[in-house]
Amino acid sequence: MIFTKINSLKGKVSIPGDKSISHRAIMFGSISEGTTEITNFLQGADCLSTIDCFKKMGIDIENRPDAVIIHGKGMRGLKAPDVMLDVGNSGTTTRLISGILAAQNFSCTLNGDESIQKRPMRRIIKPLSMMGADIKSIKGNDCAPLEIHGTNLHGIRYDSPVASAQVKSAVLLAGLYAEGETSVVEPYLSRNHTELMLKCFGADISSKDTTATIKPASRLQGQKVIVPGDISSAAYFIVAGLIVPDSEILIENVGINPTRDGIIRVVKQMGGNIDILNKRTVAGEAVADIVVKSSNLTGTTIGGDIIPTLIDEIPIIAILACMAEGKTIIKDAAELKVKESNRIDVMVDNLKKMGADIQATDDGMIINGGKALHGAAIASNADHRIAMSFAIAGLIADGETEIIDAECVRISYPDFYKDLESLV
Repeated sequence: MIFTKINSLKGKVSIPGDKSISHRAIMFGSISEGTTEITNFLQGADCLSTIDCFKKMGIDIENRPDAVIIHGKGMRGLKAPDVMLDVGNSGTTTRLISGILAAQNFSCTLNGDESIQKRPMRRIIKPLSMMGADIKSIKGNDCAPLEIHGTNLHGIRYDSPVASAQVKSAVLLAGLYAEGETSVVEPYLSRNHTELMLKCFGADISSKDTTATIKPASRLQGQKVIVPGDISSAAYFIVAGLIVPDSEILIENVGINPTRDGIIRVVKQMGGNIDILNKRTVAGEAVADIVVKSSNLTGTTIGGDIIPTLIDEIPIIAILACMAEGKTIIKDAAELKVKESNRIDVMVDNLKKMGADIQATDDGMIINGGKALHGAAIASNADHRIAMSFAIAGLIADGETEIIDAECVRISYPDFYKDLESLV
């Protein structure tokens, strides 16, 4: 797909449902009693993989145009799948579902695409094993495919070496079924959608500082879930509105959960013209509309406890930093190396092709901004966040920018290119 420089972006865009929340709504609804109705569900490939996995375990899920309806069968209602559970490209599906499967009365195998088979699963295998789970990497490399034999679990206190919502959620979901209390302590607070939503479904779960604690449950109750727009998807339009000249974009229905709003804080640090309007709470999640306008930006340092709140947005923040005057330092973000691609190396290599002054570090990158970019052939590495980031870079670069494997955006935002085109 080819992108060329444009003069402005104007208009409004409504962001599709949050990927993290959509995954969790399917999982929690499936192990609840009664019906769960999900509106504004993200119809991306990753979330569809979660639906497919639970259907294979006997859950009746209706994916309608207006809503996803789950006919839950309770915490012990899942059935042994006849085939392997295919998680596709979804790390969230893989890690969270493992916590549930570890406590079932059957065995199964989890596997996914080539990317998933390289992503680290030791981070969930270790704490789940500490709880008594029988879970192993079939190839012995701490990656998928995973073989899980359901068993009785016991609660633990787990000091997680990484601030990861996926690790935390896997342990808390196992804790629903475990004997005794289960706590997860993180070095920094990661996104808290699991804690908020499980409480709505009736779980006895609490949080204090960076510790989340759950008590075993006998039942959860189906709910109506309204999924807010995904701030990770909104991020591309936030940056586009800031760096494309003569632009003003209204981005509607964006989740601004404080464990996810790091990009808003960074934009303000850099002097970006951004307004947060119509703040409200929807199904326990903070939501707002966001207006961004073309801005003169300055470099900043991004690190520490803000990183878990914007880890998925760092690729597009790197594009933003290229357009800011001065130096931007991104640090404490080694987690980028184990996403769908090594996002540090992929961003740095591709931005260098476009003429950026950028270098990789062990845990991030250093960007000297204010240098004009030029078009190049961009290898997305089939990573949706890389593809969308460079689509935005192509709008301010001289010449043509070609994104290879551009269709990978279907993982999280199938209509991204159409929505972007609507603003030109």
